[in-house]
Amino acid sequence: MSAARGLDDLGPFFEGLGSASPRVLFLDYDGTLAPFKTRRDRAYPYPGVRNALSAIIESGMTRLLIISGRATQDLIPLLGLHKLPELFGAHGFERVFPAGRREVQGVDEAALMGLEEAHRWVCGQGLEQRWEQKPGSGALHFRGMDPRERDALKSRAGERFSSLAEEHGLSLKPFDGGIELRARGPDKGSAVETVLGEAGPGAVAAYLGDDLTDEDAFAALKGRGLSVLVRDEFRATGAQVWIRPPDELLKFLHLWLVSSGKSTREIAAARD
Repeated sequence: MSAARGLDDLGPFFEGLGSASPRVLFLDYDGTLAPFKTRRDRAYPYPGVRNALSAIIESGMTRLLIISGRATQDLIPLLGLHKLPELFGAHGFERVFPAGRREVQGVDEAALMGLEEAHRWVCGQGLEQRWEQKPGSGALHFRGMDPRERDALKSRAGERFSSLAEEHGLSLKPFDGGIELRARGPDKGSAVETVLGEAGPGAVAAYLGDDLTDEDAFAALKGRGLSVLVRDEFRATGAQVWIRPPDELLKFLHLWLVSSGKSTREIAAARD
């Protein structure tokens, strides 16, 4: 599926945002707000993103949520925000509210055993530094590997993880830079559904994401809000609009902020 190209296509959306209530902005993290890094603990937001997020939060005019595949304990230090938005981590298995309350979805015993077996296999391959353990899932990262080594590992890990998924009721999900074994349960789409249900039928919402895991959220928002693919290179997607980071991403966040309660003339000036 193809998406419209460019922020110019969003004039009517931003013009309607000023009179909307409530406003809900969903954001993915890696690949959307921050560039991918081989060292995942150094994947800080693009310059200007922290200021933009802080301004949206401080305005009090938008319910801002970050929905990430990362565990929230890894996400919070990278964000570096004085005041946190609402967070969903591990594709929705975790939820952290602005006041700090944390909820975690339970995982059945069979799934936990499968994830433990996957971790043991990864350690046995000498790849523990490439394994990311999260609530309800575990991810094996390939980023930064020699292409031949990466392809060989992808084949070996795919075979082993497929077996574990079938045996323990897990799902095997590819993502940009790795593969993930995940317990059956929430995903980014169900996180969007939860928040839209809380916000009510009058909410105006948008979701910005880059990865295959964001497609669940795009699908959940279909007919109920704006879905935006954020990537340097286009790929097939269910999103309605495609923008490139970081410049167009920052422009989108700026337009969201100024459109919340601004006049049509001011919004048009901000787009120019």
